[in-house]
Amino acid sequence: MRSQTAIFSKLVRDFMRQAPLVLGQSSPVSEAVEAMRAARVSSVVVADAQGMIVGIVTEQDINHRVAFQVPPDTPLANVMTAPVMSISSNDYLFRAIARMRRYNLKHMPVVDENGHPQGMIDLHDAMAVSNEKMMGQIDQLTHRGTIEGLKKVKQAQVDLARDLLDDNLPASEVQSLLTHVNNLIYHRVIEACLSDMEAEGLGTPPVKFAAIVFGSGGRGENYLFPDQDNGFILEDYPDKDHTRIDGFFMELADRMTRELDSVGLPLCKGYCMAINPLWRKTISQWITQIDLWGRKHNFVAIRLSDIFFDFQSVYGDINLAIELRNQVAKMISANHFYLSAMFSEIADHNVALGFFGGFITDDEAQEFKGQINLKHTGTLPMVEAIRLLSLREEITEAATLSRIKALHLKGILDDTERETLDAAFELLTGILLDKQIMDFKEGRKVGYHVDPETLSKRQQKRLTEALKTIDALRKRVRSEFTADIF
Repeated sequence: MRSQTAIFSKLVRDFMRQAPLVLGQSSPVSEAVEAMRAARVSSVVVADAQGMIVGIVTEQDINHRVAFQVPPDTPLANVMTAPVMSISSNDYLFRAIARMRRYNLKHMPVVDENGHPQGMIDLHDAMAVSNEKMMGQIDQLTHRGTIEGLKKVKQAQVDLARDLLDDNLPASEVQSLLTHVNNLIYHRVIEACLSDMEAEGLGTPPVKFAAIVFGSGGRGENYLFPDQDNGFILEDYPDKDHTRIDGFFMELADRMTRELDSVGLPLCKGYCMAINPLWRKTISQWITQIDLWGRKHNFVAIRLSDIFFDFQSVYGDINLAIELRNQVAKMISANHFYLSAMFSEIADHNVALGFFGGFITDDEAQEFKGQINLKHTGTLPMVEAIRLLSLREEITEAATLSRIKALHLKGILDDTERETLDAAFELLTGILLDKQIMDFKEGRKVGYHVDPETLSKRQQKRLTEALKTIDALRKRVRSEFTADIF
């Protein structure tokens, strides 16, 4: 039972109450009062003609703005609290608690992906699964404002990861939460940068845009201290406006990457960031670029597209990211020659197992002698193989376990393959996270090397089996994409 940390793995939808009362802006306050009385609830959501939330009327509003002050036929639009704060049903519960505590809200509307009211979250219900220590962790993880405050968020991640693993939360779920917090940092940094730019007279974004993250962040599989891998998708605009519009986003990218680096998300050594024009394009330019990569079939094109294929939006217009993902999935699934070329470029990314089943350890760098790079010779070969199968099948999920599930539903993976691959992924990520936390706590450099001798005999045996499972997957992928059985 994960009683001490359950709140950090729960979603808002796990705790929201039934769908809220919803009335139109022109509905009279008398109707709202009667509806609240009949349903025995303390609030009513006010929506526009498209069903989007525009305000809320609570018992407090009735007492302070309505009772004995306005006629019964007064439209709700005249007395509602607006704008109203809401939260997605797919968001984490701890974020709902933080937001309600910060703004002194007793309850908050829950919305679906389209912004339509879906339920109501009550602060009392949410806090019933928390305690004083958790409140402190929540406040640290949801810190707003200063760069120093965001640095504390990064530090708090380590302690939370340790607690979650100790409470037996699957490593993949810990990774998902770490990614979520990192994405919150992205959101707040971009928000702060845009606010500063506007205050300095540089204006607001001239077109819609989405900030996206690639790699482990795009898959929701961050470890403790991932590098920055990010980009911008911009709404299409006339070529004559390029200097002005791209200039704005170039300035935003420069500020964003510097601030992220200062709070603990290091700059990408490979320059895979929005400050590089290669990763800052309009949606049409992105589609053209992917098509060009697909036709070139050379090492550089494949390496760049390999970085790109795992991405998710962290700020802005999410529809731009969704549209681009769907377009890319269709383009790549039909390009079999390119998929084969992709495998050829990663064909030597083998697992750390020798011919007789022993571990292959690092024998080049002295500091890692006798250790296994469990990312490069463990999780990476698996992630790459699953990605290739998913691209071929036009699967749009990014997370490795979600891709495995989708491949299983399509009949590409059988029951045993899904079960053993899931288990292998959880084991390797669990070992890596545990090692990273230990290294951080003891002041060592945090990386991806693990000494197999520090593992128990049982862990060593399980690790061997997991690597055999991944090796079998790669041999299968090699056969299907290159017709080479050796």
